[in-house]
Amino acid sequence: MYFEITFIAYIIDRCFGEFGFMRHPVVLMGDYIKWFEGRYYRNTVLRGALLTFSLVSIVFIISYGVQYLLSGWGHSDLQVIILGIIASTTIASKMLYDSVKEIIIHPQNIKYLVSRDTNELSQSDINKAAIETYAENLSDGVIAPLFYLVLFGPGGAFVYKAINTLDSMVGYRNRKYEKFGKFSAKLDDTANYIPSRITALLIAVLRGSKKALFHFYSYGKKHESPNAGHPISAMALALGIKLGGDTSYFGKMKSKPCFGAGNGKIGTEDIENALSLQLRLDIFIFILLGLGVIL
Repeated sequence: MYFEITFIAYIIDRCFGEFGFMRHPVVLMGDYIKWFEGRYYRNTVLRGALLTFSLVSIVFIISYGVQYLLSGWGHSDLQVIILGIIASTTIASKMLYDSVKEIIIHPQNIKYLVSRDTNELSQSDINKAAIETYAENLSDGVIAPLFYLVLFGPGGAFVYKAINTLDSMVGYRNRKYEKFGKFSAKLDDTANYIPSRITALLIAVLRGSKKALFHFYSYGKKHESPNAGHPISAMALALGIKLGGDTSYFGKMKSKPCFGAGNGKIGTEDIENALSLQLRLDIFIFILLGLGVIL
């Protein structure tokens, strides 16, 4: 278990977020995906699997290589701190919180957070999209990296980020990526299976919502993704609002189920209410990781 490294990584991310002086590892992963696609793209499952295998292999070798080289220093405080700094780049807690909070003041920035069409969104739809993004990315950007970081160290967290980045860039069910992104999407579904459900449980418990605790799964399983619907449903039920519903993507309206049974008119106060979870989540994570370090 890598509790010390994870504890330091989470503190660094919460305090500083992304490091502006360097090119983020996820951006570098994205650069590789674009290069591979530009050179070797063919809309087949095999070609997409080759992309996935090559990126995951590269990230695995580099991240575990660095981890192995630093392990030669012994279990020193400096080694733990350096690995914690490196591992903090796999966590996006501060960036997620700040980005969603900014929507309250600058609602037009929602276009940077979601893949849906945003030109015709009402204020309520913008607020809904912000809350859905916050709930879903609590899993992808916070809980999942922490989960793999604790279990497998920085190498595990970086491999997870590679899988998640692949899904976010090519894991779409459209003409271009239906086959090319299929392997990446399935692998991402597998990697997020446990973290997404942990996230939903944390939302329900930390918000003290029995309705969310006992009913998030019945709503979440309606989502086309086997994972994304669970934290979104837990958040909707905990806040007493209704998320989801028909959404426009790339100029076409897509029929989507609703999550939750509350008010469908979402205000900025609902965003603030959702974000109020952050302090409780921080305290829980610090206590959990602190106990892991002590024990």
